[in-house]
Amino acid sequence: MVSKVKRLLIGRPMKSNELDHEKLSKVKALAVLSSDALSSVAYGTEQILIVLVAAGFTAIWYSLPIALAVLGLLAILILSYRQTIFAYPQGGGAYIVAKSNLGVPTGLLAGGSLLVDYILTVAVSASAGTDAITSAFPSLHNHSVLIAVTVILLLTIVNLRGVTESASFIAIPVYLFVVSIFVLIIAGVFKYATGGAHANVPEIGAAVSNVSLFLLLKAFSSGCSALTGVEAVSNAIPNFKAPAEKNAAKTLMMMGLILGIMFTGITLLAYWYGITPDEKATVVSQIAESTFGRGGLYFFIQGITAVILFLAANTAYSAFPLLAFMFAKDKYLPHAFMVRGDRLGFSNGIIFLGVLSALLVAAFHGNTESLIPLYAVGVFIPFTLSQLGMMVHWYKTRPKGWQNKFAVNTVGMLTTLTITLIFIITKFSSVWMAFIFLPIVMFVFHRIHHHYLNTADQLRICPATDKPCIKGSTVVVPVAGVTRAVLHSISYAKSLTDNVVAVYVGFDEEEINKMEQKWEEWNPGVRLIVLRSRYRSILRPLVKFIDTVEWKTASTDHITVLIPQFITKHWWQAVLHNQTSLFIRSYLMNQKDIVVATVPYHLHK
Repeated sequence: MVSKVKRLLIGRPMKSNELDHEKLSKVKALAVLSSDALSSVAYGTEQILIVLVAAGFTAIWYSLPIALAVLGLLAILILSYRQTIFAYPQGGGAYIVAKSNLGVPTGLLAGGSLLVDYILTVAVSASAGTDAITSAFPSLHNHSVLIAVTVILLLTIVNLRGVTESASFIAIPVYLFVVSIFVLIIAGVFKYATGGAHANVPEIGAAVSNVSLFLLLKAFSSGCSALTGVEAVSNAIPNFKAPAEKNAAKTLMMMGLILGIMFTGITLLAYWYGITPDEKATVVSQIAESTFGRGGLYFFIQGITAVILFLAANTAYSAFPLLAFMFAKDKYLPHAFMVRGDRLGFSNGIIFLGVLSALLVAAFHGNTESLIPLYAVGVFIPFTLSQLGMMVHWYKTRPKGWQNKFAVNTVGMLTTLTITLIFIITKFSSVWMAFIFLPIVMFVFHRIHHHYLNTADQLRICPATDKPCIKGSTVVVPVAGVTRAVLHSISYAKSLTDNVVAVYVGFDEEEINKMEQKWEEWNPGVRLIVLRSRYRSILRPLVKFIDTVEWKTASTDHITVLIPQFITKHWWQAVLHNQTSLFIRSYLMNQKDIVVATVPYHLHK
């Protein structure tokens, strides 16, 4: 039944040689890897205005120069990451760049920040998409967490079906969103140009007495949340069709161009229409209502905006499993993240991302505004470290024309470092958790790495001197009665060796006498040892007996404890029986340096 449900949700298993068919074309890659960046236009301008309106309505004109500064930073990041793509075509982005040029600890900080950022990406996208829905249907406000978690579950299932299938699913709504925003911008500009917009907006350059540099920097850092997701293309280069790096670079440039146009258009319309943030209506919602009224086009734009905000999470679903794979390959995350699933995706990474992001949404009660600052800091730290790593890379390798490339990355590093510091200073009350959480993440990485190195040291052999030790075998079979399960186990034990002993633990003399009588009547050719337990414990006398056997025969024999266990036909039937065999096995596996094996006997009814 479980297998049938899995096949229904995920699809048929794919062969390993079908991996090349899972590579992305530029059209699909733009949809999958740009959905996070493109969707940020739905809240980037709003984050700027939320800060500015604190100084009064007159201050909203500052959104225009701030937006221009954000666009300049976008151009720097696009050029910088384009260079990273060609310098490190194996993918991994900031993690690989920082690890290769700045050392392993710095690489772990960059990569760890990105992993956390991708979890936040899914949480923010789901929360922001829910906000768009509740803006159109206010009655759903009380169910925002349930809506967000449900969408995360659906996205997780879609991504478990494979990269190509998820890309096909996502491409249409992403491109519909781009077209709808372009239509909104064109219609909005036309309405403004023809005098259709009558909002009394403050003139550019109007004096605002209580606007401080601190406030402007805070608004700028908030607007930079529109740049999250820019690095995803450089992380996911292996997902592109050949030539992967050229296709990735073209996709990155196209993403930057589309994002720049949409962000500029939304910011201009918000200023011209005199839009201010509203708890129950997003900025895009207000612009669409002002342009088209509350009709079919308005609800279409709200619907497709909600969908793209939800699908923005797919950028993380594409990049997180690849980055987790690289961490696992370097022994900083569990090896389970290296395993490809039935559909050739890194299923464990996809499931892990979905579970953690859903928990985060529930913990923050779907509050997007609480998550965005933490989200943005998580991505600007890798931005900065990636640019610094590329500076070191160009200086070390010094290829032809390296000075220009070095200059681009230097400007990028200084700019993103400034943004990071602004974020920390202006939004410390929102981002302080990062300074606790990131060191914990780094500590976990080091503990995992230490475990793998320690395990390898203990398992490593010297081929010249370490040879198999040939011994005899003593088999101990714990028995609870004379049953077919015991018969099955004794038969198997005697096929291994003649040195077999059965052990029975009894609690009172009457049941012990009955057991001895039955065993003597059955006479399986194996000696029965009876252990009396005054405190009704099976484990204690059994372990004591095994210690005695081990002390007497360990130098000449391998000790094997063979545990009979019957398996019920239906899972619920197992609840009706004592699981003593499981407890014995679990205890002995963790406490004794002996062989512990289970001999199953399957019931048919």
